[in-house]
Amino acid sequence: MTRTGRPRAFDTDQALARARDLFWSQGYGATSIQNLVDELKVQRGSLYAAFGDKRGLYLQAVALYAEQNRQRLQALVATDPVLPTIRQMLLDPAALTGAAGLAGGGRRGCLLGNTTAELLPDDTTARELVAAAYHTTVEILTAALERAQSAGEVTTDTTPQAQAQLLLLLFQGAALVGRAQPDHDQLAAGIDAAIDALRAR
Repeated sequence: MTRTGRPRAFDTDQALARARDLFWSQGYGATSIQNLVDELKVQRGSLYAAFGDKRGLYLQAVALYAEQNRQRLQALVATDPVLPTIRQMLLDPAALTGAAGLAGGGRRGCLLGNTTAELLPDDTTARELVAAAYHTTVEILTAALERAQSAGEVTTDTTPQAQAQLLLLLFQGAALVGRAQPDHDQLAAGIDAAIDALRAR
């Protein structure tokens, strides 16, 4: 009879989500294998067998984060009008990133942005992963802004693609600046100025 080997004694999906949160909270460099072993409550051998090395686990965690962000963003901009939803997303990045229910969620920033700052441009695989996620974000926002332009909500002075790229830059900037400068009124003023520039006149 063929032996199939011992089944893993832990849920890999759950472990990956916990690893994502740990990396997101501490950063890639500051998170050790022992930190991961302790947080995931698995043996080192099981961790390596399931995910490879620390870098491999990190990239899988970022990929999970990116996919969950894609799903949230699609759901958020699926209804009209679009600009109030985008404004709220910029004011509260945790609502998009899924950090709202996590300890220190509002101060974690965006894991994609954090990865950009910590690993790029030297890590080619990480760069490709983050670039693909940014591209997907722009595509989703472009479709929503095309709809908003057709409805007369958003100005046609610039293309939906350019507007979507602007919003990506705003989101990453707001998520980053908000970690160091949590003055909500100042952030809101800047975001409102950008949103107002997108409105149809």
